[in-house]
Amino acid sequence: MFTQFAKKKTQDLSVFRVAVEKMAPYVPGEQPGPGQRLIKLNTNENPYPPSPQVRKRVAQALARGMLRLYPPARADALVERASAVFGVSRRAILAGNGCDELLGILFRAVLGRNDALAYPAPSYSLYDTLAAIQEARVRRVAFLAHSEATLAALKRARGKLTIVCNPNSPSGAFTPIEGLSRLARELYPRLLAIDEAYVDFAEDHGLRLLKRHDNVVILRSFSKSFSLAGARLGLCFASPPTIEMLSKIKDSYNVSRLALAAGLGALEDVAWMRRGVERIKRERERARQRLCAMGFEVAPSSANFVFARIPGRDLKPLGAALRQKGILVRHFSSPELCDGLRITIGTRDEMAALYRALESLL
Repeated sequence: MFTQFAKKKTQDLSVFRVAVEKMAPYVPGEQPGPGQRLIKLNTNENPYPPSPQVRKRVAQALARGMLRLYPPARADALVERASAVFGVSRRAILAGNGCDELLGILFRAVLGRNDALAYPAPSYSLYDTLAAIQEARVRRVAFLAHSEATLAALKRARGKLTIVCNPNSPSGAFTPIEGLSRLARELYPRLLAIDEAYVDFAEDHGLRLLKRHDNVVILRSFSKSFSLAGARLGLCFASPPTIEMLSKIKDSYNVSRLALAAGLGALEDVAWMRRGVERIKRERERARQRLCAMGFEVAPSSANFVFARIPGRDLKPLGAALRQKGILVRHFSSPELCDGLRITIGTRDEMAALYRALESLL
């Protein structure tokens, strides 16, 4: 009876904003259910475990009974360590519940109804979702790898917020940092956000731009290179005044004590992360060569994945066939991406299983 009443009331009352009713939700990659034995090459997780120092720090937090207490609101110990590791002032760092939360904070702080968001497309589709929540206008420009034309188009788009995923997802292409520096100067005082979720797998990064441009915001994730996707932890780097503005609207205690302990342990053993990154980069090049030999077009990638295309052919059936063989990869249905599969770089054995499956299917 109560369920029927609740359903009827929900149908009768128009309580949700029109923008929320109309928006398409973000669709994350498939996560295996309990007992499912699948090779996960679809969500860009790291195939290797985090540093033993992570386990040590988490165990210490549990042993001290810290879970009964709220976490520090400004993630003080993590921020202190991040300041030392990345050479950025503590006042210029904000910790978040993954980069997704930090993106949400940034969008809420900057974009209101009809404000313009600009970004190169295709890119991370969550940007569209967050813009729709804010009822912002989206100005997409064509993403062309290593192209000055893309940067010029972003300048002309004049977004109140411009965001560049670098390396790009799903292509893995890297936009040179000096080009982004020029773009930041041309956009000033409007903000340029650089989403560096995958940057540890690239040859350069944009943190030095913080000293040149007050309008640059950089986002980093612990999910990829540090193997902490399950912890949900990210960092935002920006000028201290920008960090103070963003801090006004974050949740009071937005990062759990266990996530903070894990992040602290990870930053205490950056060498472990770098060794894992080098293993992935070597496997990434082997993957590109093997996939090209099978007939795919695979551009060089600066991330922990590759995007393998067969132009003119929708690869959704191929992705589904791999799923039947116990291997998850990511297919996107949009017209500009449907001829490709984004493939996370796994272990040597996982990649070998992928190649065997593809050879049998192709």
